[in-house]
Amino acid sequence: MPAAMSAGVDLSTADVILLNSSAGKDSQAMLDWAVELADKAGVRDRITVLHCDLGDVEWPGTRELARRQAEHYGLRFEVRHREQGGLLQQIEERHHTLRAKGSTAPAWPSSSAKFCTSDQKRGPARKLITELVTELDLDRPAFVVNGLGLRAAESSARAKRLATAIDPAATSGRRTVLTWHPILDWSDRDVWQRIADSGVDYHPAYDSGMTRLSCSFCILASRADLVTAARLRPAKAAEYLALEQRLGHTFKMGLSMAEIVAEAERLGPLPMVSDGSALRRNLALAA
Repeated sequence: MPAAMSAGVDLSTADVILLNSSAGKDSQAMLDWAVELADKAGVRDRITVLHCDLGDVEWPGTRELARRQAEHYGLRFEVRHREQGGLLQQIEERHHTLRAKGSTAPAWPSSSAKFCTSDQKRGPARKLITELVTELDLDRPAFVVNGLGLRAAESSARAKRLATAIDPAATSGRRTVLTWHPILDWSDRDVWQRIADSGVDYHPAYDSGMTRLSCSFCILASRADLVTAARLRPAKAAEYLALEQRLGHTFKMGLSMAEIVAEAERLGPLPMVSDGSALRRNLALAA
């Protein structure tokens, strides 16, 4: 058990515990660990699991898997999405807005412009927090713990995150919102061991060669993952390529969707499989 598991927040003081689930491995491990902590505090009934549905840019079956994972623990499950439209629609609209302003900046999300996270996930999550606090009808400000399955090992930016921090943008006179990263210091092995011990299903994209879930074609994904995604979802890759050509800007700085699709076509399509290979590989078990 990693040392970070002993750190966290006193969940017994929370009126609302919101756990954000992408149905990916980190969200899944966080969910299992947070439920254990909530049980120790006697507050499992205060947990709501939120899946921000990104539409067809997500891996098929993601929303349903997130629901099954929440139901495994008997937790309330909610789905929200950006009401103004999905990610690809937002990117195209952003392109036209930028051009109307005379800007030549690319419309794709990037590590420095992650509107995909702020608009497609963080915004809908804050609206749900408002709903959950309103339901309580407290005569005092509510204390909300907002759990996210981010890990320091994923990027240098995430390595700078704190395990807990007040979210000033989500906090108001009616609530204090504490952002909580319960598995911040976990390793890949910690995550996969937790999944193995839980016995809960994980997404078959991992067995099929992906190292992360998120969007099928996440701008933060490695080239290898993007090529694998294009082999698993060639029709969706073609849609991204068509958008790239319309916008006139490459999907990522220094990497075009055209290159990704070309390499995927050279290697050939991949089937989606569910054979437990990701679990065995990540825990170094014999096949």
